[in-house]
Order: sequence, then structure tokens, then C-alpha cells
Amino acid sequence: MQSNPQTISGPYRSVGSNEGFSLVELLVVLAIIGLIAAIATPQVLGYLDRAKVDTATAQINNFGNALEFYYLDAGTYPTSDQGLAALVKNPDNTANWNGPYIKDSGAMLDPWGTPYQYKSPGQSKAFEIISLGKDKKPGGSGSSADIVSK
Repeated sequence: MQSNPQTISGPYRSVGSNEGFSLVELLVVLAIIGLIAAIATPQVLGYLDRAKVDTATAQINNFGNALEFYYLDAGTYPTSDQGLAALVKNPDNTANWNGPYIKDSGAMLDPWGTPYQYKSPGQSKAFEIISLGKDKKPGGSGSSADIVSK
């Protein structure tokens, strides 16, 4: 009697075997992956929210710096009606306008897709730039809190 050279006795599988994973093994692996995803997802979303807040803060600071350059050239800040668009295109042929002070970024949207609000004069200083945050409404807390220029 000849033995099949591909068959190995013992706990090892034979070479070229058509055996695969059982349904139970696949379900266990999927359950483990689901458990890991359920634990990791809130952390990742928290990082994403904080990154968007940091991005909005940096953009507001950049707008503030550009407004200071505008002020140095024109002698005044853009009006609320002129808005942040005055940093890209000369509003009303303003004398001594030496821009653009920022690159044209379309509608100048915050990370949540809402246009920044610009007020001149502001409540406590010459101008304010405001992002309404994640909830896109005034007020809020956490990532939904308003982000205001300093």
C-alpha cells in the first residue's frame, strides 16, 4: 500500500488542502474587530473635533494678522459690510490697498463649512472674527462652542 505523499499525519494540515475557516472562527474574528472599533471610534472622533477647533483658531489668527496688514496700508479696518473679502479684493477702490492680504479661499469657510462672521467694530476691540463651531449656532460648549478672535 502506497501512502499519499501530500498527506501528513498528526495535527498538521495537508499541503493543498481545501480546508478553510469555519463560520465560528470568522464570527469570533468579526466580533473582535467590532469590539476594537467600538473602543477606538470615540477616541478618533474626539481627535477630529479637537483638530477642527485648532484649525478654526489658526485660520482666525491668520485673518487677524492679515487685517492688521490691511490696517497698516489703508488706515482703517474693513467695515462689517465689506467683510473678510476685503482681504482678497480691493473693496470700493480703497486708497493704499496693497493686497491681496490672503489667498482667495472661496467663501472663507470654517472647518464645519460655515462662513466666518466678521464684525467691525467688535464688542471689545476694533474687529471680531467668529466661527460658530460644530453646531453652527451661537453659544455652545466643547467643539460646539463659538471660536472668537482674541
